[in-house]
Amino acid sequence: MTNLKNIQTEIDASFLYQVLADHEADANVASVFRQMSEIEHGHAQAFMQKNNLDISKMPPPSRRARVLKSIGKVLGYDYVLGVLLDTEKSISSAVSKARSRTKSTSSISDTAHVTILKNILNTSSKVSGTNLARFEKRHRSVGGNALRAAVLGGNDGLVSNFSLVMGIAGATSGQSGVLLAGMAGLLAGALSMALGEWISVKSSQELHENQMQLEMEELEANPEGEEKELALIYQSKGIPVEQSRQMAMDVISDKEHAHEILIKEELGINPEDLKGSAMEAAITSFVLFAAGAIIPVVPFFFTDGMKAILISTAMSGVGLFLIGSAITLFTGKSVWFSGFRQVVFGLAAAAITFGIGKLIGVSVVG
Repeated sequence: MTNLKNIQTEIDASFLYQVLADHEADANVASVFRQMSEIEHGHAQAFMQKNNLDISKMPPPSRRARVLKSIGKVLGYDYVLGVLLDTEKSISSAVSKARSRTKSTSSISDTAHVTILKNILNTSSKVSGTNLARFEKRHRSVGGNALRAAVLGGNDGLVSNFSLVMGIAGATSGQSGVLLAGMAGLLAGALSMALGEWISVKSSQELHENQMQLEMEELEANPEGEEKELALIYQSKGIPVEQSRQMAMDVISDKEHAHEILIKEELGINPEDLKGSAMEAAITSFVLFAAGAIIPVVPFFFTDGMKAILISTAMSGVGLFLIGSAITLFTGKSVWFSGFRQVVFGLAAAAITFGIGKLIGVSVVG
């Protein structure tokens, strides 16, 4: 089973790298993605041969890979690259832990899924410094995507408010007070999430703006030193010394362009990322949390008592399963496994708070 899973992983990676190549505007970067697709396809063939399987009957891309392609059309294909690199880093980590347990000698192939793409870029003389910076930005931003935020935000809202609603329902036998408590929990949680997101985005923007200003001051005060630093950065990427120096010289000749490249290469900051609105991030966080938190409350708008409790539990169970299923886009686990795991954990949390509420309600009445 594990071997078949490894084969499918390689097939999916080959498919998704080809998707990236087909939608990459820069011809040189597209060429890199095609090379990666071929490498992953070769890995799949090698696994097939190792397990005495017919290469001509290689499985097609999985449903997960096809869904990721569809999501790329909506959220952008950098998101697809992010998921790929997350997956490869997880595989590399698992291999390293296995090496440690068995005390076997490490191999360069252990981390190939993480490093090979960067190595191809770094040794390609046709890839410009700007595109190197753009790829580095993509690599660093893995995991910071809209879909992940949506899934986690909805999960936080659903689990926390479901537990709150069941706790109050246990204490009051599901009477009208549950609706008030549920709406209060929704607003309190959503406002807290929104404020936290606003502070996070705003403070990050202010920190980066300060770093960018310091970089400009360094560039104006010591352009020769900045040129040497930039050349060393290019050399560390595997670019030949003379080419690195020439690239750095070309960049430094234009101060504004030099500042843009330096903050990307040296600080790892993309100015485009700073244009995001802190208020927009706060509102988005509010909506995502509220979307999950409203699910267990809905039945109490129309009924109360045990009937409302059972409907709320059923609706929340469906919501938890869907969230667990969505998480498989990042983990690659079985939809049923992740979905039911989420349901079990969510129902367990709600059952505990319901029981505590019941005890409190009995003691108060007594």
